[in-house]
This record gives sequence, structure tokens and C-alpha cells, in this order.
Amino acid sequence: MKVTIKEVRTKRDLRKFVHFPNVLYKNNPYYVPQIESMDRDTLTPSKNHAFEVCEGKYWLAFDEKGHVVGRVAGIINHRYNEKVGEKICRFGWIDFIDHRDVSEALMHAVEAYAKEKGMNVVSGPTGFLEFDAAGILVEGFDQLPTAYGKYNDPYYEYHLWALGYRKEVDFVEYRILVPEVIPERYARMAKLVSEKYNLRQAPLLKHSDINLYVDGIFQCMNAAYSSLHGFSELTPGQCEDLKKQFLSNVNVDFLSIILDADDKVVGFGVAMPSLSKAMQKANGKLFPFGFVHVLKALKHNDTLDLLLIAIDEHYQNKGVNAMIFDKFAQGITKNGIKYIESTRELEDNTDVQNLWRLFNHTIHKRARVYRKNI
Repeated sequence: MKVTIKEVRTKRDLRKFVHFPNVLYKNNPYYVPQIESMDRDTLTPSKNHAFEVCEGKYWLAFDEKGHVVGRVAGIINHRYNEKVGEKICRFGWIDFIDHRDVSEALMHAVEAYAKEKGMNVVSGPTGFLEFDAAGILVEGFDQLPTAYGKYNDPYYEYHLWALGYRKEVDFVEYRILVPEVIPERYARMAKLVSEKYNLRQAPLLKHSDINLYVDGIFQCMNAAYSSLHGFSELTPGQCEDLKKQFLSNVNVDFLSIILDADDKVVGFGVAMPSLSKAMQKANGKLFPFGFVHVLKALKHNDTLDLLLIAIDEHYQNKGVNAMIFDKFAQGITKNGIKYIESTRELEDNTDVQNLWRLFNHTIHKRARVYRKNI
């Protein structure tokens, strides 16, 4: 196949770039379209504070008839590279038809960009930040992704392997069945930890109460996530972006903020009712009716997506997770939640996985990040 690679330079190109997977997976029952306007904002330097520490380029692949047959982004996170002492070019937003010429042309574009910028490693798929979707799905092709995951067909893995990419790290996702009665052990443990370390739940009676703790949440996150794969310290602008993305629609029933004796945030957890089916109905568009499906899903749902959990290093491995989950448990019971979905987490993140060790749970999705020296 004759493949033409074109760099994305115009708003029209960017629209094609964002829209392509919605065409590729149009009839796939497991594909969850992202909201296209939000995806465009993420990829636009003037609308994403990640570009304070990142740079990137995007490419589209066209066939002989001028049809889009693939896409990919090349990203350099300078802050992360400085932290780990490596010259890494990330790739992300990768989708393509099942044809070797297409995947090869796309990845060659990324590798050429990486060499041009003096990089010697290509790694991905990842995004600008840890909070962008990461990994190629390698298990769970018959499972519905969370709204913060990403679907792809099985052939992606074979293409990357053929191009010399090898496993760097895996992310896993769990599906947890909520029992009719949540074990009292969580509440007892939460009480013991609270009393032993003089910790307490922040009083969140209404959504505006969150504003009192936002700065502390991001300070805690920067410290707790500092050693995680792909994470670099968040700038104030990036914190504002995440505040809009995650905290604007949070139900206080599914937000736990742990305070010490001095009212410092030493841990937090954020969950949200699943938006996957709502986003399928929205089909990439918030307007005119997409937002209605999203609002309904936020209010009436039987599935909860776990988004973020972070604990200050001085309180890790001391049972603070139990306090966070005890707050979730109260919201789960109040709102009639039957299932919990973990979003993608590192396969060796046992601290988080221990939260539901007493529940019926199973790994039902796995995504892989690859690496290649160039």
C-alpha cells in the first residue's frame, strides 16, 4: 500500500486526527468515543498547560485514495526526561488500520522526529501527562473500557512487536463486585487508623467545600506520585487543567480527603460514576444531546470508576487506604453501586489493589507500554 504521511498543521487536520478512531471503530460495541472537543483542547498548546513542559507533533496517514488510515502523536516531556535522566520521545494517540505499511510509516515519522530532537528512546503509547490514556490494550478486547481508558483491536500489539518495540510496563484494570453488605472490617480499620495517627475525613457537605482543599490535593499528588512511571511534577497551570477535568463533576460522596492534626491533606481518593455507556451514546459530541447522557450517568449508575488515589509518603503502608475506601463505601451504599472499575494502574501497585482484596474481583483488562532504543 502506498502511504502518505502528513503532519497535522491546521484546525481541519486536527479535527481529522481526533475523529479518525470514531470512524475506525464505528461498529465496535466495545469502543468508547472520546469527546472530540476535549481531545482537540488537549492537543492544542494554547489550551493545555502540559505544553509548559512538553512539545509535540502529530501525523496522519493517508492511502492512495486520500482516506485517513492512521494517526500518531510524538511527544517530548522535558520535565520528565530531566527527572529520569533519559532522552525519551513518547508516542501516543496511535490508531491505524491493520496494514504493516501504515503502522511502519507512522512510527518512522515518530522516530525521525525523536532523532531530530536528540532523543534516543521511543516509548508509548503515553500522553503528555500520567493522566492521559496510556498503553496498548493486550487483554480484554471483549470488555467495555472506562471513559479514561482506550480501546484498540488486537493487531496493534503485533505491529509494534514487528517494529522492534518491547514491553516496558503493564497497566491492569480490575472489575470488582460490590457485596450486598460491605465487610465491617473496612470501617473498623478506618477508625483504628484515624485514632492512631490523629487523621480525619475532610467535611465535604457540598461541592464548593472541595475548594478549601484543592491546593493540598495537588501538593499531595505531586509528592505521592513522584516515583511513578511517566509522572512529572505538575505545574500550577496543569493543576488547573486537572481541576476542571476531574473535580468539576465530582460527587462528594465519592471524594475522600484525609487531613492530619494541622489540616494538611495527607491523602485523597476520587471516584466517579461510569461514563462509558453515556459517551458511547454521545458518540464524541457533547452537543446538542451528548451532555444529557453524561448528566444522567453521573446521577443514575450502578458502576463506579476509581480515578485517583494518593497518600503522603509519611503515611503510606499505614492503613490510610482503609479510611479512603471507608468513605467510598458509604457513597457506594448510598448510591446503589453494584460494580467498581479500576482505571489503569501499574500491575505492581499492590497498595491500591489491596483495597478490594475482600471483594470478588478479577483482572479483566491489561494495557502495555512499549519501548525501543533508536
